[in-house]
Amino acid sequence: MLFTPGRIGSLEIPNRLVRSATAEKMADEKGFPKPTQEALYRELAQGGVGLIITGHMYVDPGGKCHPEMTGIYSDELIPALTQLTDTVHEEGGKIAVQINHGGGNSSAKTVKETLAPSAMGEPYYKRSARAMTEEEIEYVIQAYAQAAGRAKAAGFDAVQIHGAHGYLISQFTSPLTNQRVDEWGGNVWNRTRFLRRVCRAVREEVGQDYPVFIKFGMADGPEGGISPKEGAQIIAQFIEMELDGVEISGGVRYQSIQKKILKPEEEGYFLPLVQEARPQTDLPLLAVGGFRSRKVMERALLSGLADFISLSRPLIREPDLPKRFESGEQEKSTCISANKCWPEELNTGIKCKCFPESEEA
Repeated sequence: MLFTPGRIGSLEIPNRLVRSATAEKMADEKGFPKPTQEALYRELAQGGVGLIITGHMYVDPGGKCHPEMTGIYSDELIPALTQLTDTVHEEGGKIAVQINHGGGNSSAKTVKETLAPSAMGEPYYKRSARAMTEEEIEYVIQAYAQAAGRAKAAGFDAVQIHGAHGYLISQFTSPLTNQRVDEWGGNVWNRTRFLRRVCRAVREEVGQDYPVFIKFGMADGPEGGISPKEGAQIIAQFIEMELDGVEISGGVRYQSIQKKILKPEEEGYFLPLVQEARPQTDLPLLAVGGFRSRKVMERALLSGLADFISLSRPLIREPDLPKRFESGEQEKSTCISANKCWPEELNTGIKCKCFPESEEA
């Protein structure tokens, strides 16, 4: 089933393997992608992945999460972004862009003043953040919409809204980081108002037929945050929000990346959340989280829980892993989940640094 076609909204995807959004750190100071990013996407498209989701791109300079993050905040970026999509399409691939605003988790190296739903700092943010005004909330909603419009203009096949990992949408949705007492906070309806408004603004910008889906933090880590049950109830609203699919991940301070995935039983660690969400929606569900073996991926698809399998670190190690699976050359990724992909220095970008295996395993 891994190599049968699937759909996210109007987008037909040739197989069920998705490159999950992974911050490449391959952009200049203004957010323009470097040639290394284009080369990375070309390699992924050649490697046979059904859909590439870019690393998160910032919708506004005030929400730039980290240095070397790619931008989608200005029309000036459209030609450079078009070059990325053209490269993927030349190789017969499909590419979606993930759009994001860091909110309280924007780096001090990139943003002078951090904005968030509520004024707070540690343990949820690395530094103190100021509560957003009504005007700032409305401005950022429109920034998401305009970014989606640029994505469509640049030829991306779909937009994924980043609503996970403790970034701005996740911050509004979570009671841990949203302590507002106005219409943007309090009960779950008010806490999801920001997300609903973003989805509506994006849909108005790109039209009804353009695929828009979400990466959603379905559960928070600390007690008092979003529970899996509440997260599933929020996902049940996504059809009304005119979303076309859901990639399920963790929210505020949830351990979204696990190391040392070496056994089949350790793979697919978000599947319990997917199982909780499945009865609540008919939307396509993308399962992510430590998948390494073709057998485990096939089982997740055949069970009816997941419609797609999202991979991150295995495709950093082996961009051609999908073709290796399809040809029968390989049944498991050689990724050992030591989580050393993130660059320690500028101008290096993501790459596998976990080998030789004998030293790292």
